[in-house]
Amino acid sequence: MSGAIPARRHPGCIGRFAPSPTGPLHAGSLVAALASWLDARAHGGTWLVRIEDVDLPRCVPGADQLILQQLAACGLHPDAPPVWQSQRGAHYAQALERLVGRGLAYGCACTRADIARAHAAAGHVKPRHGELVYPGTCRPPSAPPPAGTAPRAWRLQVPTGEAGLIHWHDRRLGPQSQQLDTAVGDFVIKRADGLWAYQLAVVVDDAEQGITHVVRGEDLADNTPRQIWLQRCLGLPTPAYLHTPLVCGPNGEKLSKQNGATPLDLSDPLRALQDAATVLGLAPEQGGPAVTPEMPLGDWLAQATSAWRARWVGSGQGSSPGSGPR
Repeated sequence: MSGAIPARRHPGCIGRFAPSPTGPLHAGSLVAALASWLDARAHGGTWLVRIEDVDLPRCVPGADQLILQQLAACGLHPDAPPVWQSQRGAHYAQALERLVGRGLAYGCACTRADIARAHAAAGHVKPRHGELVYPGTCRPPSAPPPAGTAPRAWRLQVPTGEAGLIHWHDRRLGPQSQQLDTAVGDFVIKRADGLWAYQLAVVVDDAEQGITHVVRGEDLADNTPRQIWLQRCLGLPTPAYLHTPLVCGPNGEKLSKQNGATPLDLSDPLRALQDAATVLGLAPEQGGPAVTPEMPLGDWLAQATSAWRARWVGSGQGSSPGSGPR
């Protein structure tokens, strides 16, 4: 398999589902997969699948093929062969080289312990589920590391003040904003272990695949301003964003492979799709499709596409790419 991005098949909207192969799909990931598929189909566009296996230590052998089989069982077939991020390191290296050449990225020698100590010395307390904002220890014009010392990681500089306040419009959540320098700080784009960071990989791949509409789980919404800033630094277009509701477990936390989410039961694909559609606000009583005995899978998907179009496309809910961020 090549790391090249497949050619587009249709003009207009291009959407994607980008699972990490850390295990099989579960109920929460099917919600994101279905929503992205419906959005592309409702726009008359193209739907792609990208296997985000850039974090190789977390990937489970064979999970990528299992995910593709699960999608196929639900009638969710991509319009081009899938792409694996693990095969695209050269593309990410080129992007990093451009950022370094423009003085926007720099090598960082800090460990997590170094960052934690800097926070403690400043009297800062890490919020629950929050991030340790990078204190800028290695940011130019700080003293460079000793000769012969390789950087542990590479970081992207973020602007401060008004320039660091990133605004964007989410098609479901409405107007959004984040002050990058105080919420995140200069963030990692190549990790200390030599792996490429998610933020850089997703921005490079979305641009090369021509993605116009990103539909994904709401837990990724706070990644959006970092990705918008990276897009601006690399001179890339910004897609339209829609972040879907999350499926939560009994403890109220987001359902995920990390907290023991069970694999999808696809003995009845229509029932699994119906459950996902209900999370998306497309239950039968909300205008979504209803499962009937012996109902063909294609008929259900066609009705769901019409319901999505009426809610998120025909209603003009920010369906044009790039309409929000500036």
